[in-house]
Amino acid sequence: MPHNAAFQLAPQPTVFVVNVIHAHPGKQEEAFAIIQDVVHYVAERKAGFLWSTLSKSTDGKTVVNIEAIQGAGNVDEFFSDPVFAEKFKALDAVSTSEFHVYEVGDLVLPALNAA
Repeated sequence: MPHNAAFQLAPQPTVFVVNVIHAHPGKQEEAFAIIQDVVHYVAERKAGFLWSTLSKSTDGKTVVNIEAIQGAGNVDEFFSDPVFAEKFKALDAVSTSEFHVYEVGDLVLPALNAA
């Protein structure tokens, strides 16, 4: 069953995983490839996954995964999968990372120009 990959503020706020990956010197591309593999694994197998953006900093130092999931409980579900956990652990060889879960508190959209 396909998911509605939309941003929601109400009635149930979107929950985000934000993973900031600090690549070891010269390892940004490898860190990106590892988290890309992890995210594609989740996207293909886990119902709680909604969407993800993967970004590389222009200074070559970090990779960021911002991932929308159905609920904070999905994180435990993902990490309980031994294949997922092993894939995610591969990041340790090329980086350090910060992993946080956020629930949306405010949605700010651009103002429309009244002409």
